[in-house]
Amino acid sequence: MERAIVATDKAPAAIGPYAQANQICQLVFTSGQIPLDPVSGEVVGTDVQSQCHQVLQNLKEVLQAAGSSLQNVVKTTVFMQDMADFAAVNDVYSDYFTGQQLPSRSAVAVKALPKGVLVEIEAVAYVD
Repeated sequence: MERAIVATDKAPAAIGPYAQANQICQLVFTSGQIPLDPVSGEVVGTDVQSQCHQVLQNLKEVLQAAGSSLQNVVKTTVFMQDMADFAAVNDVYSDYFTGQQLPSRSAVAVKALPKGVLVEIEAVAYVD
């Protein structure tokens, strides 16, 4: 079984002892992405929509570094600080995931997220 660590400077560096993603054969498992600017490391946005856009941009960059894309995502897990943000997150999410082959998804509310952000998303994707 072939395993590779995926890393890109186009997405925020890991803020702990983990990789941005692992690729096992043709599957990519991303770590949760939060709304950090890849250059400054600062949180982008104060509302859930702007944060969700940055999260999905970061996720897109990690997947591209692995030779995959958002179109190849088969499963996401969305973590929100407040389930009342579900509709707003869904609205942004639908800008990035469109078409006939939408990924499976779980969405959960959590007590807190790293750096006090409002949303975090992880994904499993395949490489063509």
